Amino acid sequence: MSILTRYIASAYLRVFWLCLASFIAIYLVIDFLEKIGRFLRFDPQWIHVAQFFLYKIPEIATQVIPLAVLMATLLTLGMLSRNSEIIAMRSCGVSLRKISAPILAIACAASLFVIVSNELILPKTYSQMRFIEEVLIRKKSSNTFLRQNNIWHKDNKAILMARAFDPDHQTLRGVTLWSFSEGMTPSRRIDAEQGSWDGGQWTLWKVTVRDFQGGGVANTTQIASMPVNLNLQIEDLKVVDKYADNMGFLKLREYIQKLKKGGYETTRYEAQMHSKISLPFASLIMAFLGIPFALRGSRSSGVALGIGASIGFGFAYFIINAILISFGQTGVLPSLVSAWAANVIFALSGIWLAMTLNR
Repeated sequence: MSILTRYIASAYLRVFWLCLASFIAIYLVIDFLEKIGRFLRFDPQWIHVAQFFLYKIPEIATQVIPLAVLMATLLTLGMLSRNSEIIAMRSCGVSLRKISAPILAIACAASLFVIVSNELILPKTYSQMRFIEEVLIRKKSSNTFLRQNNIWHKDNKAILMARAFDPDHQTLRGVTLWSFSEGMTPSRRIDAEQGSWDGGQWTLWKVTVRDFQGGGVANTTQIASMPVNLNLQIEDLKVVDKYADNMGFLKLREYIQKLKKGGYETTRYEAQMHSKISLPFASLIMAFLGIPFALRGSRSSGVALGIGASIGFGFAYFIINAILISFGQTGVLPSLVSAWAANVIFALSGIWLAMTLNR
């Protein structure tokens, strides 16, 4: 790594960390003012409130990193231009590609960090955040927090409905299992007070079995317990407690495959799944767009131009991206296209700006 590359990279990183910290602080203050009124109704301990916002920082960071990358790009190149350092580099034969390389490398590293964070860090911090809010601040019991209502599961010629899942005891409450014959005609209904998982099989307890024949109930039997074979694992139920927005790419893809096997619609989730990869590359796109824009500015248009352009480009990107992803979720656009369209549009804008630069 040359001295010039280290110089540009260090100058860029100093501005980037400052921008990132500023965006996180502004986001936290706004979020705190929005939520603190609701939290105070439950008379929470302040340590729990502090923990809630502490666990929220990773989520905030991943959202504002593209804005920080863009602002750092504009401010760093603006400062170098104002000090005539860009002119000095060009006079020494340094190409724009070499000047831009450290910035693009750091932006690419930021994109990769967001992908890793979405997979490994955010699901855990979001779970902790939810626990603190629901159990420690709002004073709900852990069972109420973890319980899932109205669980539906399709298994070959059977459909299971459970009113709740208790992860602590690995049991389903209020179980109804319908069995169907050819033509999806109900042949049996099994009602159980609860179902338990022993690691390999489900067992229903306090069971009432009703066999149907000729459009009516032919036989009713009550038994204490009944083992049933279902392609339903405990992990399948635990994954339901995470919202798709906070799942990583791999977890969401696994969830979609399970939904498809059950015959459910997955278009909405597929658009979200592809956005788990496309959205982190917003940092690289912002740097790619910001470099030619900053180099086109005059020497006196540094900080003001940087802040204004960062806010403008950032909001434009996220609004357009959100609109396109919503098109993918509703099936108007293919999910893959909707997730990557905003990146392509802004990348082409960056290429156009770069081609119009005076080299």
